[in-house]
Amino acid sequence: MLPLPQSILFCCDHNAVRSPMAEGIMKKFYGSDTYVQSVGVNNDMEIDGFAIAVCEEINVELSRHRSRSFDEMERWGDDLSSFDLVVALSPASQRRALELTRYFHLTVEYWPILDPTGLGETRDTKLASYRQTRDQIVGHLKDRWGPPVETA
Repeated sequence: MLPLPQSILFCCDHNAVRSPMAEGIMKKFYGSDTYVQSVGVNNDMEIDGFAIAVCEEINVELSRHRSRSFDEMERWGDDLSSFDLVVALSPASQRRALELTRYFHLTVEYWPILDPTGLGETRDTKLASYRQTRDQIVGHLKDRWGPPVETA
């Protein structure tokens, strides 16, 4: 297990499912000592309702999340170089992060996390897919930084 970074950026394709889940769960598990943000390659979707639902099950609030892209992040003044660690949760976001980090000394990690969108026919099977994604994120976080230190 490694010490928590001072700042971490989670990224995926749309900043609507995987990266907001990772951001919310990271904040819940490890508190406010680490600056945590998330971003997508594109910003063409709002936060996903199934992502909100499965995170509510573990007391992680996502309904107020607003999706944003790498480009918007830069426009709003959040410089990629200010993050200690970028965790890419999809191949496209890994490529984009590596492309953007050519100019900075930054660590980019790739966590292969299931994209649950489009999986399952019924509400229950869709929720099962999203839970699997959530649980993969939880597993990676615990493997990397140990048991949650959440104060509840």
